[in-house]
Formats: sequence, C-alpha cells, structure tokens
Amino acid sequence: MNYSPNQPAVMYQPGPVGPGPAPGPPGGIALAPTGASVGPVGVPPGLEYLTQIDQILIHQKVELLEAIIGFETNNEYDIKNSLGQKIYKAKEKNDCCTRNCCGSLRSFDMTIKDNMDREVIHLIRPFRCVSCWCPCCLQELEVQAPPGTTIGYVKQEWHPCLPRFAIQGANKETVMKLEGPCFACNCCGDVNFELKTKDGETPIGRISKQWSGLLKEVFTDTDNFGIQFPLDMDVKMKAVLMGACFLIDFMFFEKVGEANQRSTVFS
Repeated sequence: MNYSPNQPAVMYQPGPVGPGPAPGPPGGIALAPTGASVGPVGVPPGLEYLTQIDQILIHQKVELLEAIIGFETNNEYDIKNSLGQKIYKAKEKNDCCTRNCCGSLRSFDMTIKDNMDREVIHLIRPFRCVSCWCPCCLQELEVQAPPGTTIGYVKQEWHPCLPRFAIQGANKETVMKLEGPCFACNCCGDVNFELKTKDGETPIGRISKQWSGLLKEVFTDTDNFGIQFPLDMDVKMKAVLMGACFLIDFMFFEKVGEANQRSTVFS
C-alpha cells in the first residue's frame, strides 16, 4: 500500500487523562499523544480516534522463541496510524496446547487496548475446521466494542477458489464484502483483499498483506498489514475491519506444521 508522506498528523487519541504524566512507551515506540475530549455520540469508548483516520498499519511483533525453535506463542501486534504512531496494541489470549496443536485453525480471544492500557475491542474466533470443499465449517469472528457489546461479525462466504468474507453489523446484516486473490500467498509482493460495497461491485478500500522482506518472510511468522477505508465510514465497521485483518492473518499467513509452511486458500 502507498501512503502519502504529506498527510497531516492526527495528534490526539481521545481519552480521559489522569493526574501526572502518562507512562512512557516501551522500546521507544512513538505513541499518538492522548488528550481530553468528549467522544462523538454513538461511538464506543476508546474508538473516537478512528473517526479521524482512513488508514491503519498493523505490525506483528517478532517472538524470539517462536522464530528460533518454532514454539507457537500468543500473537501480539502494534496498531499504528499512517505516520507510524502507535494507537492500539493487540494480544492473543490462548493456552499452550491450543496454540501448538491447532495451529492456524485455533480458536482465540484477542484483546485490543489503547495507549492508556484500557481494553477497547475484544475479538472472539470460535474453532472451525477449514476446507474449500466443506462449506459447513466456514470461519467467523465476532467483534465487541466495548468488550461485552457485539458491534459486528466477519463471516467467510463459501467459494471454491476465492477467499470471500461478509463484513456484518451487530444483527448479522451484511454491510460490505471482502474478496482476496485465488492464491493468498505473497512472493516478493503485497497481497490485496479488496473491500467492496455489499453488492460486491464497487471497491471502497482494501486490506493488504505487505511484503516484509525475504529474511522475515522465510524465517519468522511476523506479518505487516495495511487497512484502507473511507474516512466517513462508521467507526464500528472500522473496528470490524481490524478484526477481519487478524482473521485473514491467521487463516492465510500463519505458519503451520513441522514444515513451517504458511496456510493458503486451499488449506
């Protein structure tokens, strides 16, 4: 994905400010500064910042234990704006047995927290077998914001060749469609999943798996993603698209098995 270097910085992630200075970021990561603000009506707490942006970058953290010996650990991600400022952090919550026995098919809960360490989004993926020949076991992910309040779903739609998903609202009504390429693997290039209107005709954005370089792609399980969407999109749907990005990562780009091969649409 290409991001304009001339895009002005969005300098505030709305949220309450407590007494005293905010704790500094670990590892020198630049954070989007927080500021006091009254959130827009109808926007879940902690998601106010999403109303101001139309691009998100998601970087998976490198886990040394996983990279060295192949022991599967909980996935962790930094979520940033287009200027590289950290706006959220995401962490998988799972047990050792599930991670290492079920691989990319594993169910999981994922917490997404803001820079004040408050959980603002909760993702739930139930266990599903996956096969392009088994339409009764399609993937699904529930998005809650705040935790406990469902705002939408990401649901896989059956197709023998293409990865397709419906982006749904709280009542499971389809709002948008997401469609990927026939072979969801990146060989020296990005992989784009096109976001379209609910009739599947008009492109309005995309989720891109970005090429991370030969060494990272071969020897680690860390991935970089970019999400583009209309600035005026419902902020709840922006949060659901973040959930879609994580589901895509697990389905198609999580390394599985002793051969350390990545999943594909033909799993």
